[in-house]
Parts: sequence; C-alpha cells; structure tokens
Amino acid sequence: MRIGLSSARRACLARAADEFVLTAVLLFVAVTVVRWVRDPASVLYVDDIGAALAVIGAISGAVLSALIISPPGRRSGGHMNPSVTVALWLMDAFPGRSVLPYVLAQLAGSAAGTGLGRLVWGPAVSLPTVDYAVIVPASTWQQVSVFAAEAGSMAIIMVAVGFTMVRARVARLVPYVIGLAVALVIALLGPRSGGSANPARQFGPAALTGQTADLWIYLIAPVLGAALGAAMHHLLDRRRTSAHHAAHDLAHDVSPPDSGQALLGGDAAVVLRTLLPPRSGTSDRTKE
Repeated sequence: MRIGLSSARRACLARAADEFVLTAVLLFVAVTVVRWVRDPASVLYVDDIGAALAVIGAISGAVLSALIISPPGRRSGGHMNPSVTVALWLMDAFPGRSVLPYVLAQLAGSAAGTGLGRLVWGPAVSLPTVDYAVIVPASTWQQVSVFAAEAGSMAIIMVAVGFTMVRARVARLVPYVIGLAVALVIALLGPRSGGSANPARQFGPAALTGQTADLWIYLIAPVLGAALGAAMHHLLDRRRTSAHHAAHDLAHDVSPPDSGQALLGGDAAVVLRTLLPPRSGTSDRTKE
C-alpha cells in the first residue's frame, strides 16, 4: 500500500514538473513576443497598442495550443493556468491532491520563464513599453470592472472547454478552443482589463517588476471565474444529459435512469481519458 501511494505521489510530482516547464516556456514566449512587438528599437515594433495586443494574442494562442498537445502537455494535461486546474477539479475531472502541486509549479514556472526572458533579452525587457510583459489595466478602468472582466472571461472559457470536451466528436478540438479563446481575450480585453485570465500569466512579471498593487485581482478573479464556469458546466451538462436520456427513453419506451448518474456522462469519460493526465486513484475531489 505504501509503495503504491509513493508511486502515485512521484507521478503527481512528475506531472507538476511538466507544468513548471510548460508554464516557464509560455511566459518566456510572452516576454519574448512583447519585447519584439513593443520595443521601439525592434524591426517588429507595433506602435498602436490595440494592434500590438492583437498580434500578441494570436501568437500566444497558437503557442498555448502547441504546448497543450506537446508531449509534456499530454503528460500533465497542459493546464499552465491555476484557474484551469481548479476548474477541472471542480468538474470532477482532476484529483484534488494534485491541485496544490500543479498551482505551485505553475506559479514557479511563471517566475522562472519571466526571469529567463530577462536573461536572454537583456535590458530591452526592462523598457517601459515592455516592462517584463506585466499586465496593466487601462487607467479608465476601476478595479471592480477589471475584476469582473477577468472573472467573466475565465468563466466563458471554461464553459466553452466543458461544452467541447464532453462531446466526443469535437473533443480533440479542446486545445484549439483554448488557444482561440485566450487569443480573443488578449485582443479584446488587453487594452481594457489587461486580458490575463490566468494567475500564472501575471504572477512572474508582477513579482519581478514589483507592480503588485493589482496583482490580487489577477490571482483571485480568474479562479472565481473558473469556479463559476465549472458550476455552469455542471448545470448545462445536467440538462443535456437529462434531455438525451429523455429522448432515448421515449424512443425505446424504457424507464428513466437513476437520478444519481454521473454528471459528465459516458462521452466525457472517453474524452477525459485522452485529454487529462493518467492517474491512479479516484478523481472525486471529496476523496483525497
């Protein structure tokens, strides 16, 4: 029994290490893209902030999708976002005992990737227009508006992910749905709330620049939005499952199923086996 438990812990730490590497790469890319797009001395400099964020969003979304389907991404699940980890746990699709190791690895990877960007690109990363790729809301936006936008965008992302992953025919598109959603958030909300929707995206840059006044918003709002998105997913999927079984019962004239059936349904089980990291033990967050 002890051997099995130790093996499970080692597997969890190995996947958390993958999350560290993936998040570090993601932040290094973020710093790199902002450095080339926003440094006035760069040949790729884009003066208009809206156009610059559209470019940054497109590249970031594409890189995120690529990291999710990469070998480390397939091993760990490719979260790179504490909000995603929490949401999948609340969706009963991720073990509760792995949440903290994943979150710590993601935040550490954020700091490491940001620091690596500074090491590679030098003083250009410290320029006011680059500033370690730290996210800053528009001066006209109040904290309440920023909080609502960050939480709302994360809720929408998780509803879209949940909608896709429980439908086996389109489940393989989940990495691309996430990439597209993140690209849109950066392009549309970047000039307004900052367009983070990921605590790890802001943690490293804010820590290295010391701009921590609004950091609490970018740490808390996406997690709350993810929890809201998970709750909406359960509600929508419960209705979908009920409608499916009602139609099946009507067509085959059978008694309705037990009301205690799993919310995610059979299709989701197939999808989760391919999209989430393999693990031993139960995924029920009430059992540790």
